[in-house]
Amino acid sequence: MRSRTVGGWIVAERSVWLYAVGAGLDGAWVDGLRGVDGEPVRPVSAAGLTALVGAVDREAFGVEQLPARLDDLDQLATIARAHHRVIRVAADHQAVAPARLATLYADFGRVRAMLAEHAAVFRAALRRVDGRHEWGVKIFADTERRPGQPVDRPASGTAYLRQRRNSLTAREAALAAAGEIHADLAGSAVAARQRPPQDPNLSGDRRRMLLNATYLVDDAGREAFVARVPAVAREHPELVVELTGPWPPYSFAAVEEGEPA
Repeated sequence: MRSRTVGGWIVAERSVWLYAVGAGLDGAWVDGLRGVDGEPVRPVSAAGLTALVGAVDREAFGVEQLPARLDDLDQLATIARAHHRVIRVAADHQAVAPARLATLYADFGRVRAMLAEHAAVFRAALRRVDGRHEWGVKIFADTERRPGQPVDRPASGTAYLRQRRNSLTAREAALAAAGEIHADLAGSAVAARQRPPQDPNLSGDRRRMLLNATYLVDDAGREAFVARVPAVAREHPELVVELTGPWPPYSFAAVEEGEPA
């Protein structure tokens, strides 16, 4: 995709933003779908697979400008929401392998080549997530101090060390309890993954996160899984357990391949 002159106007160069890969993502529902640059989303097919892509401004989404935009939390949120919206619509129609945010290609030909090269991997991923969705569980230590609650100050060095030891013991117990919950929920899922705790600067949540996990769950068993989360949470009142979903299978079928535009 190079710049060209049309009617005396210079048309800006475009890069190709990848949203998701599926088998036949070319229904009428794609019409009118808009992407991260406000661009129309279109299907590009090869090797029996279809990629949902959009042609974005190469200057605004290039290797020099894009990192700065993604470092800006407001712009990152806007771009991420638009990216996720396209994937969510696609996942509502069929199994998809979502692309990581900012997966870019130089042109549509590179996308077709990527589909052909990795066709077997994509088909295996699509089989793995067909009829399934991702659910997220975050566990926090319920250590929020109520306003006005006094802070216990140790009277001596020995008391401080004792207080510190008790604090570490409580933390270890909380981590162990979070691990038990994770093992329980993983047993009810097709697959499970633990993620690093979210950056408080990005999430805005200052609570101490003990677990950030995702679970691939059969749609047929979603009600049982959703009901299981509060059941195991009640067994550990010292923890705060939060469930989110269903989501497209970002953690279990995400497209990793890509190249700078």
